[in-house]
Amino acid sequence: MANLGTLCPRHCFLLAVLLLSLSVQTKVLSYQYKVGDLNAWGIPSSSNPQIYAKWSKYHTFGIGDSLLFLYPPSQDSVIQVKAESYNSCNLKDPILYMNNGNSLFNITAEGEYFFTSGKPGHCEQRQRLHILAGNVTATAFAPSDGPSALSDSSAPSYPTVFGTIPAPPSSSPSSPLSVSVVSTIGFVVCALIGGTM
Repeated sequence: MANLGTLCPRHCFLLAVLLLSLSVQTKVLSYQYKVGDLNAWGIPSSSNPQIYAKWSKYHTFGIGDSLLFLYPPSQDSVIQVKAESYNSCNLKDPILYMNNGNSLFNITAEGEYFFTSGKPGHCEQRQRLHILAGNVTATAFAPSDGPSALSDSSAPSYPTVFGTIPAPPSSSPSSPLSVSVVSTIGFVVCALIGGTM
């Protein structure tokens, strides 16, 4: 049977790496956002015509997040379009067409995403959504829907269905103290086992 003292010098580094990898706390968070925090994706009311522009302004989207569009499939749909089509409400040649009433769009890359209703006339009535995912800046807002068209109030001016708006995940790394403590313990254990056996 092998002696632990002879194994430790050869495998001490591997043991330390294993302990280090076990101690690192990776925070993987993704959110599923109900578009507009509404019960249905539809034409905005006259009392709040910029609900989708306001909603996207007060949310932070990242890779792994998803957008849930809810609507009666017999009455509406959602399409992903290019910036030019978004600004002109051109429904021809969408990037993606969803019409099942429970449409989930997964964000897989940083960038700008543009959505509108697939029904003629709905986009012109501001049933459209522009979001930024990741560390990007807006480049293609229509003047009536852009950040300059929205006031910089401190909170959204629409009711939310599920209470408060989810806070974006913290970008702070895991505690360096816990990583160094576990690493130190691993090296001390290896040194003790290697020195006594």
